[in-house]
Amino acid sequence: MRGKYLLRLPAHTGPAPLLAGFHGFGQTAEDEFRLLCAIPGSESWFCCAIEALHSVCTNAGNPGASWMSSHDREHQIEENVHYVDGVIERIKALYEVNERLCFHGYSQGAGMAARAALLGRHRSEWLMLLGGDIPPELSVSDRMGRVHLARGSRDRLYSRERHERDAARLHEGAVPVVVSEFMGGHRVNEAYLKAAGEFLEGELSAFRLVP
Repeated sequence: MRGKYLLRLPAHTGPAPLLAGFHGFGQTAEDEFRLLCAIPGSESWFCCAIEALHSVCTNAGNPGASWMSSHDREHQIEENVHYVDGVIERIKALYEVNERLCFHGYSQGAGMAARAALLGRHRSEWLMLLGGDIPPELSVSDRMGRVHLARGSRDRLYSRERHERDAARLHEGAVPVVVSEFMGGHRVNEAYLKAAGEFLEGELSAFRLVP
């Protein structure tokens, strides 16, 4: 099994939290890496973008990657979670990463982020989902940490109905959630980045206030 990840170290020395991200269908680690690094305040984090294991070719003819395919779905899920666990363990072995972990997923990567949080070995404090569903087979729980659930107001792929359904699942499971809808479509824009930055800063600030 071969994989790829990109990592940016925090601007300061010493221990820092890890922000691990998963790209959308047909994208690459570079796409998610640019997203993570563009979030205001992310310079205080280790920012890691993990690339999916399955190669695809987009409709435009560009090479990319996918977290899932229709073949041998259960095995792929197990393989993906094991792969992500390994990436996080490697980073923790090499760098001063503290115990605070946030998973971020965009579009298809939202499902992967939720699986990493609920099925992986590394417990997350936060889970940020943008423009993608929580997989229906997952049982939501506090292993997800505090969730930031976001969509663009004109997103046709992740509809308001699906967004509201995911929010209801989290509320019913007593999972703390911040529901966010920003002006835009199925794309990352400045409005989303601002909301994401405010979420991360607010969560870290809350931790700093705890004795």
